[in-house]
Amino acid sequence: MTIHPIRLTGLVLGVPQMYEYLDKMQDRVVKFVVDHSNISQEKFRELMFKTGELARDIGTVLVGRDAVKVGLINEVGGLSEAVEKVKELIDLRKRKSNGEGGR
Repeated sequence: MTIHPIRLTGLVLGVPQMYEYLDKMQDRVVKFVVDHSNISQEKFRELMFKTGELARDIGTVLVGRDAVKVGLINEVGGLSEAVEKVKELIDLRKRKSNGEGGR
């Protein structure tokens, strides 16, 4: 998994509005990731701007176990594990909609 700040290629106008626009886009990405994972905003931003660990200037690279450790993903697995998890979530939703409860 690669984590890096939003970048533009091509012509960039050096006006305050452009920088504000990029900051707002960056904030939206950070908010989305934080809202849909278990990583804190501070940790995500730290990884995003950790220039000493940038791989060829594309961002901080985390392997599966490291991404789990920081809370970006829940677990490491392959396609079969992903399919099993989807089936589990479908069954859970069906039970909830039928009034059977959760766990």
